[in-house]
Amino acid sequence: MSLPKFLLADNSNYPEDIFVLHTEYPRLLINLKDDSVEFFEDISGENEQELANEVSGLIEAAGEFYDEQVGEYE
Repeated sequence: MSLPKFLLADNSNYPEDIFVLHTEYPRLLINLKDDSVEFFEDISGENEQELANEVSGLIEAAGEFYDEQVGEYE
């Protein structure tokens, strides 16, 4: 099975939060409410500046993905 790059996630314990899962390396969970990020794998060997740039781009792409998905329901 081929996974999509992004998936929407929901948790009723956090009704105000908007979660997007990134399924490719680096796999992570982005909370669009405050742009917080939780990694699912060890990234300690990565170049910090390159990783920061990549994560910044992923947060932006996740926001665009969310807007597209929500736009389909409106």
